[in-house]
Amino acid sequence: MPIEVINLSHSYKEGTPFEKQVLFDINLSIGAGEFVGIIGPTRSGKTTLAQHLNALHIPRQGKVLIDGLDTKDKQADLVSIRHRVGYVFQNPDYQLFAPTVGEDIAFGPFNMKLPREEIEDRVRKAMAQVGLDYKTLYNRDIFALSGGQKRRAAIAGVLACKPQVLVLDDVTAGLDPRGREEILTLIRELHRRQNITIIFISNSMDEVASMAERIIVINEGRVIMDDATREVFARIEELRSIGLQLPEVTVLIDKLRSAGFNLPAGALNVNEAIRVITAALREMEARK
Repeated sequence: MPIEVINLSHSYKEGTPFEKQVLFDINLSIGAGEFVGIIGPTRSGKTTLAQHLNALHIPRQGKVLIDGLDTKDKQADLVSIRHRVGYVFQNPDYQLFAPTVGEDIAFGPFNMKLPREEIEDRVRKAMAQVGLDYKTLYNRDIFALSGGQKRRAAIAGVLACKPQVLVLDDVTAGLDPRGREEILTLIRELHRRQNITIIFISNSMDEVASMAERIIVINEGRVIMDDATREVFARIEELRSIGLQLPEVTVLIDKLRSAGFNLPAGALNVNEAIRVITAALREMEARK
């Protein structure tokens, strides 16, 4: 399901003395099945842009088309759009509200007016997808869950609506390394096995580098880069100039290149770094 953003601008507190424009003339397209990362400095407009992609924000200037449907069309079924483009917030406490895990995950399918049997089936399958045990957690107090379990429950509530697109807003923030890797593995599997379009917002450049196939860089409300992941992270000085931290392996390779090693730019993970460093060392040995 394609998403198209056309000349999108957005201001908060519009028409008041406190008006602040946060998006400026954004144009981009996201195709079905893509895995797209959105990165940028704090307050660059990432979340505001992402919340336009499932009609949490409705454009005042410009358009957002979801599978050809204009979200600001008065005839548009915004509830249906939000079911098709699921949004997972950074803080699951903003998203979870029902007394129990099962009730919370069932909320979306219930509002889709599905039969009870189908609702139960969707809840069971969504919990299985995110690794939440149905028998032990279905009736668990939603706020008795751990941080990682809350993230899983929030994602399950979205998956129960069977979205075609999943927008993930910094969903690993605050998790310990194990919990973070479990969530990242879950996201990879959703994309690989179900071909769900993933729009992944993160402040961790290492996560984005390891996950996304394409990266959109936002700075001061404008798209300044939109390219394949490797091409974006090869633009080291430009990223540094807007205050972005680079993936650790990218920094390592850059330092080795500066020290005179003949290495290609743009390594994105440890395995790639090992491969290019090993090749460089073998080349040096062969020249002796």
